[in-house]
Amino acid sequence: MKNKNSMLYLAIMNLFIVFVGVGLVIPVMPLLQKTMHLSGSTMGMLVSVFAIAQLIASPIAGHISDRVGRKKLISVGMLIFSISELIFGLGHTVGWLYFSRAIGGIAAALIMPSVTAYVADVTTIEERPKAMGLVSAAISGGFIIGPGLGGFIAHFGMRVPFFVASALGFFGCLLAVFILKEPNKKLMHGQVSSKGSFKEIIKNPVFTFPFVVILISSFGLQAFESIYSIMAVINFGFSTTEIAMIITVSGSLALVCQIVFFDSIIRMVGEVGLIRIAFFASAIFVGVIAFTNNNWVVIISTFIVFLAFDLVRPAITTYLSRHAGDKQGTVNGLNSTFTSFGNILGPMASGFLFDMNHFLPYYVSSAVLLITSFLALMWKKEPSPEELKEG
Repeated sequence: MKNKNSMLYLAIMNLFIVFVGVGLVIPVMPLLQKTMHLSGSTMGMLVSVFAIAQLIASPIAGHISDRVGRKKLISVGMLIFSISELIFGLGHTVGWLYFSRAIGGIAAALIMPSVTAYVADVTTIEERPKAMGLVSAAISGGFIIGPGLGGFIAHFGMRVPFFVASALGFFGCLLAVFILKEPNKKLMHGQVSSKGSFKEIIKNPVFTFPFVVILISSFGLQAFESIYSIMAVINFGFSTTEIAMIITVSGSLALVCQIVFFDSIIRMVGEVGLIRIAFFASAIFVGVIAFTNNNWVVIISTFIVFLAFDLVRPAITTYLSRHAGDKQGTVNGLNSTFTSFGNILGPMASGFLFDMNHFLPYYVSSAVLLITSFLALMWKKEPSPEELKEG
C-alpha cells in the first residue's frame, strides 16, 4: 500500500481525536451535574452505559471489520462519535444523555478494534511493537491533553467542549472517508485463519491467558484510578490541585517513556517478559501506596503504577496482533470487550471496598495483581519474529 506511514499515522490520529474529545468534557461534567440537578447514581450510570454499550458492540464490530474492512468502520465510528457528542451537548433531559452515551460506546467499539487491526495490517512483525506503542500513546495522550483543553474551552460556555468534540469527530470522519486507504491483509505462520469463531478464539491457548490478563489489568487500573482522588484527599491530605498535578505529570512522564522506550523494551524482553515485569511492579507499588504515610513515596509510586499499566496495554495488544492473522478485527474486538468488563467491574469493586475500609481497595488490587504476576510466569513465551518467519 502506497504511503503506508501516512496511512498508519492517520488511523492513529483518528483514535487520538476520539480520546481528546472524550477528555474535553471531563472538566465540565461536575458543572453539568449541578446545573441539571443530576444525582450521583445518574452520573455513575452515564459512565456505565458507555462501557456496557462498548462491551456488547466490540466483538461484533471487530468481526464486521474483518469482513467489510477497517476504513468503513473507522469512518462510521467517527461519525457516530461526532453525533453522540453533539447530542450530549444539546441534551437537556437524562434520556438524551443516556442515549448519547450509549451510541458513544458503540462508536468506541467501532473505532478502537478497527484502528488497532488497521495498524496490524499495515505493519510487519518487526514494526508492530513501535506502532502499537503509538496506538496506546494516542489513547493516553488524548486523555492527558483533553481535560486541560476542555477546561480552557469551557470558559466560552459549559456545553462548548461537547460541540468542539463533535467537530473533531466529524473532521476525523472526513479524513477517514477521503484520505484513509483500506490496507491489504497478510497472514503469517503461527497466526489464526479466517475459520476461527468467537468461541474457538477464546478457547485457543494462544489467546485465553492474554484475555484474562486484559480483564485483570483493566480491572486493576480502574480500581486504582477510580478511587485515587478520594483516597489521596482522605488518607494523605492532598488538595484537588495537587491531585490533578500528580495525575497529569505522572501520566505525561509515563506517556513519554512509552513512546521513547517501548519498542526497545519489547526487543529486549519480549511482550510476555514486559507484561510479567509490569504486573510485578504495579502489584508492589499499589501495595506501597496502601502502606506508606509519606506523600513523596505516594507520588513516585503513582508514576510507576501509571507507567506499568501504560506498558502492559500495548504489550498485550502487540502479542495478540502477532497471532491474530486475518482475524485482527475479531481478536481486537474481544480485547476491547474484556477491557470493558474490567472498566465496569473495577470502579464497582473499589467503591464497595472503600466503604468498608479506605485502604482496602488497594490491598485487594495489589493482591490480585500479584497473583496475576505469578500466573504470568506460567505463560508460555511467545516465539520471536525471526522464529515466526523460519516456521
